Amino acid sequence: MAKIKLQNRTFVPYISNEEIEKAIDRVAEKVNADYKGCTDVPIILCVLNGSIIFTAELLKRLTFNCELATIRLSSYQGTETTGVTRKVLGLTVSLKGRRVIVVEDIVDTGHTITDLTRILAEAGASDVKVCTMLFKPAIFKSTIKLDYVAMEIEPKFIVGFGLDFNELGRNLKDIYILDE
Repeated sequence: MAKIKLQNRTFVPYISNEEIEKAIDRVAEKVNADYKGCTDVPIILCVLNGSIIFTAELLKRLTFNCELATIRLSSYQGTETTGVTRKVLGLTVSLKGRRVIVVEDIVDTGHTITDLTRILAEAGASDVKVCTMLFKPAIFKSTIKLDYVAMEIEPKFIVGFGLDFNELGRNLKDIYILDE
């Protein structure tokens, strides 16, 4: 993995695709164990746009019947979180009485996931579990429980595997960190 340039910023290799895939295998095993034999059809809620790739990889590994839905929220501008969650695209299905597994690309401060769990409760979800590919525990400020965490990372700005810098870099198979 070599350095990459996105707009005016340089990023260096941080997490290889091989490490990411192994982490997804581990988290999928936990989700499968918890939902083994379920008779209902839980909803996998992909939080757009960042978690598209993680959700796709996770879905391929799930062994129980599930339905896919999406929601789009935003709280970032450039490399900084704004602290304000905006609903850009609402829920694509009814959640009333349904179990939901939220699939996030990254949880850092927890503001977005806190707002999202409130939105889901208001929409009538009977149970909400949170699954994230990446978690930054050093800056997490929420009381929301993260049920499934693929990898914990430092509080650095990253791109790749669905994560972006001003909408660029989502297509990278590895994860890169801002070269400071």
